[in-house]
Order: sequence, then C-alpha cells, then structure tokens
Amino acid sequence: MRDSETFGIEKGHGEEAIKWLNEQAKETKFEARLYGYSITTQNFGEFEMFSWRGDVQNARKLIIKASKRFRIKVIEGGYKPKEQIFRMKKFDFAKVRKGDKTIGQIEFEVSRFGNNQWEIKNEERH
Repeated sequence: MRDSETFGIEKGHGEEAIKWLNEQAKETKFEARLYGYSITTQNFGEFEMFSWRGDVQNARKLIIKASKRFRIKVIEGGYKPKEQIFRMKKFDFAKVRKGDKTIGQIEFEVSRFGNNQWEIKNEERH
C-alpha cells in the first residue's frame, strides 16, 4: 500500500473527478481525497492537489482515465529522483498529462521538517 500527495487535477474539476475515481476503484484498494491545497504553474495552469492510498499502477491508470473522461490536465506524481543523496528537502517529480499525452514535467520540493506543502521547484513543457 503506497500513497502520494503530488497528484493534481485541473482546477474546477477536483470534486467530480475524485468522486469518479473512487467509484471506479470500488473493487480495488484505492482511495483518493482532496486535501484543500491548490498549486499554480506557469506553463500548465492551476491544479487542485489530492492524495491517494493504494497501488501506484492502479493510481496512474485511473488518473489517465479521468483526464480522458473529463478532458482535463492532470499531474501524475510519485516519480522519485534516482540519486540517493540526503538533502534538507524532499523532492518528487511529476508528469503533466492531458489524456495519454505527456505535456510536461514538474519538480516538487518540500522541507523534511515541519508540515509544509509541496512547492514547485522547476517545470518544463514538452
């Protein structure tokens, strides 16, 4: 069982998309919920961030299906950096998708200490 907080849904579609994701995953051990945090990107617009628990492969498939169904952009997070260097901040990488197409990448960072929210360190359009 894994979880991630670096997934996002295009602003304005969060509640309906999360409801749909949870309905689609009734048979599997997957649960998504909004946590009241939005993030604004320079290249891709504004996203409502959400967290989920369950299987990472299932989460990735469902978020792509939601993007196609609602014709929205999504952030598919949970990609960890390859180097195992200890730093004062945690990093996470995400793909920005619209349907099956990857339209960009985002690098998130957050302090290891305290209860801070993820912030965008870098973003790149494809």
